[in-house]
Amino acid sequence: MAILEVIDLRARYSSRGPEILKGISFEVEEDDFFAIIGPSGAGKSTLIRCINRLIEPTSGTIQLHGTDMLGLNTKELRLMRRHIGMIFQEFNLINRMSVMDNVLSGRLGYVGAIRSIFRNFTNRDIQRALELLERVGLQDHVDKRADELSGGQRQRVGIARALMQEPNLLLLDEPTSALDPKISREVMTLIRTIATELKVPVLCNIHDVQLAKEFCNKIIGLQDGNKMFDGPTENLGQDQLDEIYAMEVL
Repeated sequence: MAILEVIDLRARYSSRGPEILKGISFEVEEDDFFAIIGPSGAGKSTLIRCINRLIEPTSGTIQLHGTDMLGLNTKELRLMRRHIGMIFQEFNLINRMSVMDNVLSGRLGYVGAIRSIFRNFTNRDIQRALELLERVGLQDHVDKRADELSGGQRQRVGIARALMQEPNLLLLDEPTSALDPKISREVMTLIRTIATELKVPVLCNIHDVQLAKEFCNKIIGLQDGNKMFDGPTENLGQDQLDEIYAMEVL
């Protein structure tokens, strides 16, 4: 069953600018760990950010659990975003805040900014944050400032924060590009394991093709805003990769 259905999605950054996405269609099912690959400038981040309308598409359809994402008003979109967790390339943590407070910020869509300023979170939220920090291996870093952590630890905080939303979909925007190969593999293993346990589908923009092939069951390949491949990972051969990356400047 498709959790996310994208149909003929198009996007450009200005009314007269070039199209960044050129009629992209695909489906993400409930047990998918779905990768988006392609060279720099192919439209990978744009596609990810169109899903929750951090970037506004110019046309097309995005259906999440049967809801038309492009038909939502501002209030409806804010409520819908509660259920879409996002993990960023540059972590997007608040450095001066503690690890615990950064994780609890994942509940902002539920408690609002004023309550969060006064740390007016429920006991359930606090217990959930502690459980997630233990799950990502940071139970001994609860009170540390975010800027005291290593890159891998900071990304683990980002994972826990996204999961605090109790999401129905996880969006990953190059979650390993700022990490070394060993930590990248550890982070991808952690995300896949937790997503499988919680039965949350994942859509991941990733620059490392080997990681995509190792961890993802389906792949969509973009080149210059066009879809060049869409299918199970095992069907992605060298010929398809050569086509996807044919325009990349080395």
